[in-house]
Amino acid sequence: MLMRHAIGSVLRRLRTERGATLRELSESSRVSVPYLSEIERGRKEASSEILAALCRVLDVTERELLSQVVAEFADAEVLTLVRDDTRPPATLLAA
Repeated sequence: MLMRHAIGSVLRRLRTERGATLRELSESSRVSVPYLSEIERGRKEASSEILAALCRVLDVTERELLSQVVAEFADAEVLTLVRDDTRPPATLLAA
């Protein structure tokens, strides 16, 4: 999992938990709707300034956002381990 995917996932969850639309978040944060959409889908990386603006509007601290991102990574790692348990062990390629 890439950092931008985890950040996007957390931002989308926070926005929807608050009942806000992309347009509402866009207007409050002064970040365009298309760019917000790209961030939430993990296709664009948000600058620290944009993240700070989004946190302010979503009423979370940057620390809380990053804590949730860490949890998102942990969940992804568990899913990877579960999926890997179903596959046969990898073999080493001979040089």
